[in-house]
Amino acid sequence: MKLRLPAPMGSLLKLCKPFFLTRFSSLPNSPATTHLRTGHCRALVKPKKRYGSFCSSSLSSSRPLASCQFSSEHGGDGADGPAPAADLWLFNTMSRKKEAFRPKVEGKVGMYVCGVTAYDLSHIGHARVYVTFDVLYRYLKNLEYEVCYVRNFTDVDDKIIARANELGEDPISLSKRYCEEFHVDMMHLHCLPPSVEPCVSDHMPQIIDMIKKILDNGCAYQIDGDVYFSVDKFPEYGQLSGRKLEDNRAGERVAVDSRKKNPADFALWKSAKEGEPFWVSPWGPGRPGWHIECSAMSATYLGYSFDIHGGGMDLVFPHHENEIAQSCAACGQSNISYWIHNGFVTVDSEKMSKSLGNFFTIRQVIELYHPLALRLFLLGTHYRSPINYSDVQLESASERMYYIYQTLYDCENVISQHAVQLDNVPPDALDCITKFKNEFVAAMSDDLHTPVILAALSDPLKNINDLLHTRKVLQQLKEKALKRAKLTEEEVLQKIRERTAARNAKEYEKSDVIRKDLATVGIALMDSPNGTTWRPSIPLAMQEQVAPTT
Repeated sequence: MKLRLPAPMGSLLKLCKPFFLTRFSSLPNSPATTHLRTGHCRALVKPKKRYGSFCSSSLSSSRPLASCQFSSEHGGDGADGPAPAADLWLFNTMSRKKEAFRPKVEGKVGMYVCGVTAYDLSHIGHARVYVTFDVLYRYLKNLEYEVCYVRNFTDVDDKIIARANELGEDPISLSKRYCEEFHVDMMHLHCLPPSVEPCVSDHMPQIIDMIKKILDNGCAYQIDGDVYFSVDKFPEYGQLSGRKLEDNRAGERVAVDSRKKNPADFALWKSAKEGEPFWVSPWGPGRPGWHIECSAMSATYLGYSFDIHGGGMDLVFPHHENEIAQSCAACGQSNISYWIHNGFVTVDSEKMSKSLGNFFTIRQVIELYHPLALRLFLLGTHYRSPINYSDVQLESASERMYYIYQTLYDCENVISQHAVQLDNVPPDALDCITKFKNEFVAAMSDDLHTPVILAALSDPLKNINDLLHTRKVLQQLKEKALKRAKLTEEEVLQKIRERTAARNAKEYEKSDVIRKDLATVGIALMDSPNGTTWRPSIPLAMQEQVAPTT
């Protein structure tokens, strides 16, 4: 049975593609993606030239391990860059206001997002970070930017060593295991893989070279095999967070050490302790501090000057503040245009975190709820606002996701069974399509305002369901008309073909006879420039008995 499906249904289905990832996205990796591995960490890159600018005294070992980067003559402030492909405004933590996005290299974007410290399963606070930046990554690609997205793993850290000692396991092996578990979580959440995914343990030469440069520039000092950054040497310290030096949180990855010149000074290199993994360095065996790791890896893959650096709001201070200080100390040309941070996931108004013990892992949540329900829950609040975890909100997101996919399933089922006519879109449906498209672009351009888009999605979904219901009723009416006429639809279509052939042969009398025969049994033929269709009608013999309506 072949019917012409109204155009709005197909058009609306196509319009909704950006939201429905499992059905429309080739999630894991495209065939054109090259897989490179450095140690146990994955790099997913498309071969490109290097991105970003480098100091004349840049890292001696900073040639790309996986060259997804772009070449550029421009290495200055993002505000001096070319006009954006679309009006995209992003909130910049550095300026504390929304700014029009200007990439440093026209048509290309370099983005670094701080990854997890891999010593346990990831919780939904982590899910929020990476869903947020997955949305940004997807939207930049949608705007036809070529994006080099770098997301690291911290696999050398005090917390990893402590957990490994508890379990009697090698720290690097433990971290490798949880890196793979993280990949599984990201796959469930339908987050696209980054372009490059470096690990700290694979980048010791780059880290050591950066520390050397900071020492050479007089911004760090050595004590008994440890190397500390001197915050007093960087007058701009605190510019990102707006905090003063005395606000530094000693003890939170900022060692309490009476040997330091300033309590706020932080470790670039830590001398080896008994039973801990270590690497050889000019200052003796040891391992890097937390903050230097991201500075070295971002410089390795994106250069000292790139577009976007992101992470959770908890990283603003001290982690990102320290990154800025040490990167600028290593290279005076260091510059990142946009610092973007997402808000916390809270439980009873407290930040969800492993250290507080009030977290739910992604695995725990998706054991009871579909991963896309969790993703929808996270996107239902603007990324910079705090979001309170609750079963009620997850239930609501789950119900909404079911409605969305049921609508898509019903729509695709109808489209697969019937020929789709994509012209002659009714004005009201065209208005719905245009309205949603405009709302989508406006909301995404306004600092990725996903809650507005999800609310606006209601009208297209209702329109689709109305069309599906209307089509179903129309089909039932036609089936009853065929039964009364004692015909099948194929027999009617055959009569239409015969009539068309007669008209083409200018056998108009035969054509009229076919039309009248069908009209006699209640089948009316409708001619249009696109061909002839049919609809139920009152049989000719009964038409005179029907009282005219006024």
